[in-house]
Amino acid sequence: MMSSENILIEKFNIPKDVIFLLEKAEEDVREEFKKVERIVEKNQYKILYAMQKNHLSDIHFNGTSGYGYGDIGRDTIEKIYSDIFSAEDALVRPQIVSGTHAISLCLYAVLRPNDELISACGTPYDTLADVIGGKERNNNTGSLIDFGVKYKEIPLLEGGKIDIDKLLGAISDKTKMVMIQRSKGYDFRNSLTINDIKNTIEKIKNKKKDLIVFVDNCYGEFTEELEPTDVGADLVAGSLIKNPGGGLSPTGGYVIGKKELVKNAAYRLYAPGIGKKVGPSLNINRLILEGLFLSPLIVGNALKGAIILSRIMEMLGYDVLPKFNESRTDIVQAVRFKTKEELITFIQSIQKGSPVDSHVVPEPWDMPGYNDQVIMAAGGFIQGASIELSADAPIRKPYTAYIQGGLSYYQVKLSLMIAINNMIEKGFIKI
Repeated sequence: MMSSENILIEKFNIPKDVIFLLEKAEEDVREEFKKVERIVEKNQYKILYAMQKNHLSDIHFNGTSGYGYGDIGRDTIEKIYSDIFSAEDALVRPQIVSGTHAISLCLYAVLRPNDELISACGTPYDTLADVIGGKERNNNTGSLIDFGVKYKEIPLLEGGKIDIDKLLGAISDKTKMVMIQRSKGYDFRNSLTINDIKNTIEKIKNKKKDLIVFVDNCYGEFTEELEPTDVGADLVAGSLIKNPGGGLSPTGGYVIGKKELVKNAAYRLYAPGIGKKVGPSLNINRLILEGLFLSPLIVGNALKGAIILSRIMEMLGYDVLPKFNESRTDIVQAVRFKTKEELITFIQSIQKGSPVDSHVVPEPWDMPGYNDQVIMAAGGFIQGASIELSADAPIRKPYTAYIQGGLSYYQVKLSLMIAINNMIEKGFIKI
């Protein structure tokens, strides 16, 4: 019987010195892996309890079509999500197609003409630019600014923390919502921890008690023991083809928080007066539930993959964020390369380690919603699923790749070995 090492050598052409390098890195990160496993365990118990409390049964796996009236599976899913997130209500629907879509629902659900939105984390990532609008965006497309919503941004402090003093100073009588972006997006900075978010919310509420705090929770679910709604967020949103879908949900997104706010989001998704009463689950209830059940374990695999990637790329002389032994609040790992060619080689190599489309070679292209060309490795079972291993980067200086996901830690490990070997062959690195 072939050993794992022999399979890597004979089937994937990985040299022994690359295998040894990975083994050395794994020794270095052993304690970090144990921390991840403790978080996985606590989140698994939390999800199990919510499913048991709501008497989850196989009858809830059945779906509906058409209007979706009386979908008890869908309604049970939303009760389970509400309990997991310590919230009053949840909207968990296949009709929400992405994180950007879920975030947009929250913004349009709450904000009205002359209300003010403040982004506490500077400029949001690229796909929200057209949602917010502005002088440099297309007008008359239904952006928030088209509808008379006022908008401010508070740049982050050096080091990626929220500038609390400037944020509090910017809040006015017209301020209706403060938006917090948990994950770094395409920024080379640390993401915000739950404790960061907690401290910010407390100060905002002390300043203006009725101000709505909305957290973009994409990439962050189950990476820590608590969620933003546990620490005072009024509303959170995310995608089911990221963390909480566990790699099984084929589509969908969620909005969770205060009952009235979730109701308004449902009105925006469907129609005023109808809201949560409609929305067929289209026979994917079981996949949403099974994915949720597995999500702590899957997120744990993704975190372990990010940790080993961080460690080994740092060993090879690259700037990484976060460092392998820093606290993590999302599944995103950033690596900064010296040249465009190194960046492209790395991302193309990640594609080669994929279970799907490993033979495809990604190239930079004009991706909708982005100002620069983007290269993306995404050989997954579900199109665009960021909980599956993917790597992408805007083609602009400094050349930074953002790697996230990994249903299997061993796939991340293999993809990393392929990338290192290809970069050695091209003369970018030596070991």
